[in-house]
Amino acid sequence: MRYFVIVNPTAGHGLGEKSIPAIEIFLRERGMDYVLKRTERPWHAAELAEQAARDGFEVVVCASGDGTVNEAINGLMRVRAEGFSPAFGVISIGTGNDFAGGVGIPTTLEASLEALAANARRKIDLGLVRGGDFPEGRYFGNGIGLGFDAAVGFAALQVRFVRGLPAYFIGAIQTVFFYYKAPRLKIELDDETIEQHSLMVSVMNGQRMGGGFRMAPRGDSSDGWLDLCIAETAGKTRIFGLIPHFLRGDQEGQPEIKMRRAKEIHITALEGSFPAHADGETLCLTGKEMRVSLLPGVLEVICQK
Repeated sequence: MRYFVIVNPTAGHGLGEKSIPAIEIFLRERGMDYVLKRTERPWHAAELAEQAARDGFEVVVCASGDGTVNEAINGLMRVRAEGFSPAFGVISIGTGNDFAGGVGIPTTLEASLEALAANARRKIDLGLVRGGDFPEGRYFGNGIGLGFDAAVGFAALQVRFVRGLPAYFIGAIQTVFFYYKAPRLKIELDDETIEQHSLMVSVMNGQRMGGGFRMAPRGDSSDGWLDLCIAETAGKTRIFGLIPHFLRGDQEGQPEIKMRRAKEIHITALEGSFPAHADGETLCLTGKEMRVSLLPGVLEVICQK
C-alpha cells in the first residue's frame, strides 16, 4: 500500500515543519511505502491530493490542521467521479483538529500516527456549500459557520501566542465587541423555514468547532444528516453567558438556540450580510446566500478502532 503524505509546514504555528522528522521516522520504522510533500501555497494541498489520486496512491494523508484537510478533501472529490477514491488519513498537528476529532482520528501527533498504521476504516458523509466566494461549491468535512461563528474563527487565526481552544476563546471575546449587528436570515430546511435575526448559524457534519466548542453534541459524520445550531441575536453580556453552554454542549434548551437536522439547507440574508467559513477556511466576508447539501458516505477515512 502506498501513502501520499501532504504536510503543511506552517500548521500549528510551525509545528508542521517541526513534526516532519518524527513522521518520517515512524513511517520508515513500520515499513510504510510513502511519498511526502510540503504545501507551498493556498490550495496546493488540493492539487497534491488530486494528483496523488490520479497516480494511484491508495491512501492520501494530511499532516496539518483543518484548513489543509479541507483543501485535500476538495482535491479528492474533484476526481471521485472519475473512479479515483483513495482512503484519507490525518496526522493531527493543527490548531483545532476538529475534523479529526469528529471522525474518530486521535488529535495528537503520536496517537494519530498509530491510528494511521492500524488502518481501521469507516465511510463518512461530506457537505457541499455553494455561495459567497465559491458559487461553484466547496466541500467540507466538519462544518460551516455563518455570522459570529465565522468571525470568531477569523479572529482566532490572528492569535499567535496560544493554539487550540484558548485561541478560539480569545477570538470569541474579541468578536463580541465588534460583531454585534446580526443579519436577518431566512433559513430553509427540508421541512421548515425560520426567519429571524441570527447571531450565528453552524451547519455541522462533525460535533465541534474551534478546538472544543460543541456546536452539535449529537453530530455523527456517518449518519446521513447535517446538524444545525441556530442562535438568535443576543446582547454582549448574554453572549458571554452562552459560551460555557457551547463548551459543555448543553446549549439546547436555551431561549436563543434552535437545534435542527436537515439534508438540504438554503440560507438567505434578508437584511444585512454575514461572514462564513467552511472547516475554518473563508467562504466570504459579506455573504448574502448559501446553499448546503449532504453527500452521504462519499469518503473513506482511516480512524481509531
